[in-house]
Amino acid sequence: MPALLIQHPLYFAPALLLVDLLLWRLIGIGHPHWRLAARVTCFLLFSLLLFNAGMNPLRAAPWPDDLPSHMIATAVQIAWWLFAARCLTVVLGFLLVQRVGHAGRLLQDVVGALIFLVAIIASAGYVLELPVKGLLATSGVVAIVLGLALQSTLSDVFSGIVLNTTKPYQLEDWVSIDGIEGKVVEIDWRSTYLQTAQGTLAVVPNSLAAKAKVLNLSRPANLYGLSLSLTVSPRVRPRKVIEALERALGGCRPLLGSPAPTVSVRQAGPNGVEYELSGFVAAMGEKREARNQLYDLAFRHLQAAGIELLSDADLPAREHASRARALLVRSGLFDALTDNERDELAATMQRRPFRSGEVLLAAGDVSDQLLIIDTGVVSVTLPHAGQTIEAGRMGPGEVIGEAGVLSGSAWQAQFTALSDGAVYRLDKTVLAPCLEARQEIAEAMSHLLDFRQKASAALLVEQPATVPQRGLMAWLRQHAGRRYKT
Repeated sequence: MPALLIQHPLYFAPALLLVDLLLWRLIGIGHPHWRLAARVTCFLLFSLLLFNAGMNPLRAAPWPDDLPSHMIATAVQIAWWLFAARCLTVVLGFLLVQRVGHAGRLLQDVVGALIFLVAIIASAGYVLELPVKGLLATSGVVAIVLGLALQSTLSDVFSGIVLNTTKPYQLEDWVSIDGIEGKVVEIDWRSTYLQTAQGTLAVVPNSLAAKAKVLNLSRPANLYGLSLSLTVSPRVRPRKVIEALERALGGCRPLLGSPAPTVSVRQAGPNGVEYELSGFVAAMGEKREARNQLYDLAFRHLQAAGIELLSDADLPAREHASRARALLVRSGLFDALTDNERDELAATMQRRPFRSGEVLLAAGDVSDQLLIIDTGVVSVTLPHAGQTIEAGRMGPGEVIGEAGVLSGSAWQAQFTALSDGAVYRLDKTVLAPCLEARQEIAEAMSHLLDFRQKASAALLVEQPATVPQRGLMAWLRQHAGRRYKT
């Protein structure tokens, strides 16, 4: 067989190229090591076949008297240069993937293009014996003309190489480039493509991305920051405002406990004091929900503390009512009451402060009072499988104990204070005539109880899925598990 290969190299050399292409297709991209080994082996066999047959890629093809053989040998030697260029690009691409990951694909393409250009020039000079110096001089002039014409495009290309090498961001990262915020969905020769939160596609030239201020919102992993600002009247003591906003942060469940959320005075002036609330969430998709919830909680806790936003200063003066009456107005359950009925009910309410960690209503207890939270944060927990699950957090204006007041039944949840605060108590005996006179209040409390029971049952049946940790080891474990299953 080896003697047959040596005697007929012009026939078996193209066949060896076809074998290389066939192996490259059959092995597939899932086995890069085997693909690399097959390509290098085929190239070495191809080189051995050429040199044993008397052909040298550094010289013109042999057999000048036999024109068909000479032409085929010339084509085979040119194919050797292209094969060598392809083999070298595969090796460099394998090394780049190992070092900088798939984000280095742009750099791999540019280096591969340069290698093939060198191979073409070398084959023209050695095999075809063309005047390479004149060709290089001509190509240099053409390159200058093209460089001037494509100056902006080349700037984008080389900026893309720098971005892929330094990697300030990668695919699937959430970034802000020159004020444009979105998820990186593609990085090509010229541009970076961002999918914004509004569902649009923003195309940012690589030259602009290389010069602009880039904020990578995905690093460190599973940590996404958010902040919002509120302006309060300068007549309110900052310590009082900060305490109310800290309670609002404590009531926002999507915020991570570490790093801890903070409140700070951003700037102060005669027209108002600006306060900034900042925290972190575990997923980018939670930012909008957390921001909206935090605005609502901040408004409620500021209102519970008797603090109005600066925008409220221009509103007509509010009615001078007691704190208990104002709480009935904010609650929403007692909207059907008239002003006189609301005044009479507020006169019977009693305010009781509580401390952080105090149990306001234990699981299984039947409450004979309706508790309306005035200030502070209360955590609602459910027992499950020997442990407790936090079902939610409550703030000013929300009620506790409606199950005992309506039906005299116990509630399976436990209500524990997460911060210092106070509640107003309404005795069942005082509230009963109000419920009989105003059926709307009883229906609203019944709907609230039904909603909480269904939410608790759903929470106990289906546990919330934990956020998967993204990383190399997690990816390897996931794919290894799939491979063993198949």
